[in-house]
Amino acid sequence: MIFRKLFVYSALVFTLLTAGCATEAPPPPAAVSETPAYAPLSGAEARELVAQLSIKAQNLGSWSALRPGIEANLRYIRTRSRDAVCVRRPGLVLTWGQLHDSVSELASLLDQLDHAPNLLAERFSWFKLEPGTLLTGYYEPWLKASLAPDNNYKYPLYGVPGDLKVADLGLFHPRWAGQRLVYRVDGDRIEPYYDRSAIDGLGALEGAGDEIAWAADPVDVFFLQIQGSGRLDLPDGTYKHILYGGKNGRQYVSIGRVLIDKGYVPREEMSMQRIRKFLRENPDVAQDILFRNPSYVFFRLADEGPFGSINAILTPRVSVAVDRSMIPLGSVVALKTALMDYDTGGSEQFFSLVLAQDTGGAIQGTRMDLFCGTGEEAEHLAGHLQEGAVVYMPLSKRVLASLPGNPQ
Repeated sequence: MIFRKLFVYSALVFTLLTAGCATEAPPPPAAVSETPAYAPLSGAEARELVAQLSIKAQNLGSWSALRPGIEANLRYIRTRSRDAVCVRRPGLVLTWGQLHDSVSELASLLDQLDHAPNLLAERFSWFKLEPGTLLTGYYEPWLKASLAPDNNYKYPLYGVPGDLKVADLGLFHPRWAGQRLVYRVDGDRIEPYYDRSAIDGLGALEGAGDEIAWAADPVDVFFLQIQGSGRLDLPDGTYKHILYGGKNGRQYVSIGRVLIDKGYVPREEMSMQRIRKFLRENPDVAQDILFRNPSYVFFRLADEGPFGSINAILTPRVSVAVDRSMIPLGSVVALKTALMDYDTGGSEQFFSLVLAQDTGGAIQGTRMDLFCGTGEEAEHLAGHLQEGAVVYMPLSKRVLASLPGNPQ
């Protein structure tokens, strides 16, 4: 799973106050004090909206290309209790069973949407998520690595350490429901798990045999941890996916914020690329800067990936990370924004259906994170993406007719 639960790149961008794309986009989200709600659109508004939908910016040849992702969403939805509520917000209350039936109906129409997109207005009611959304991005990084250490590959990537323990605090008291404690045992005491400076500076894990690969560049390792997963470019020309395995439970500290506060990088220049440049050009302070973030991610190797929170492989420009209390995992929503054009440096309008397949601790409220893919273009887009956006949820009119009190 790409673990933006704590380390999504988008969290980095937002916290670092990166400059957004130089584009016209929907207005930025309103103050977080506003209570998010779903506002129903009129039939005329829905028809006008649907007429603007396009899959061009997603690099898809047909609406049917969304089918594998939507089927993955449906598999996830079927793991939930049909009668349990998945959305409870002003303007909309929905159960998992009702969400399943609505997404299933949308899936049944995919083959017709290329020539009859108006079906999305005829068969579905549309709800606008208010206030607006902040859209950020994440991607799958590549890094040079080896499955055995040598003089070129000497920076370890660790699997989940054998002495890392996790306790479900909800088992001890209801007030701690949903909270976990990550710790290690030291004699007859429990201690917080080792932080970044202990692991990478003092060698706290050396000799334990928890290494799964070795990288050529420690900065690459750090940014892999921020992204939560990636691909290892191996010396023999093959590659391995490296996926999130666990974390040390320490609080995440943005090194971008540290660089701004120390006056090393101007606020208006902040981006992932700018952080990389500073760290590589200033090795005398790079380690101290990295150690300011005590949080640490552990990994596992795989032949496929990257995976989102619903255990499905993510699709570039289609998969999004959401706050599951706002937009339930498995949902199909429409995202309207503007994305940077890699070739021209300008912008392209984006308004299409996207799939809620991932989550993240930094993704709260109406905020959303777009999976940008892998490679240089994806890195560039994710590294600069911070746009205002509007999100709409289409729901089957047939399903809504069964919901007492819900607007249609």
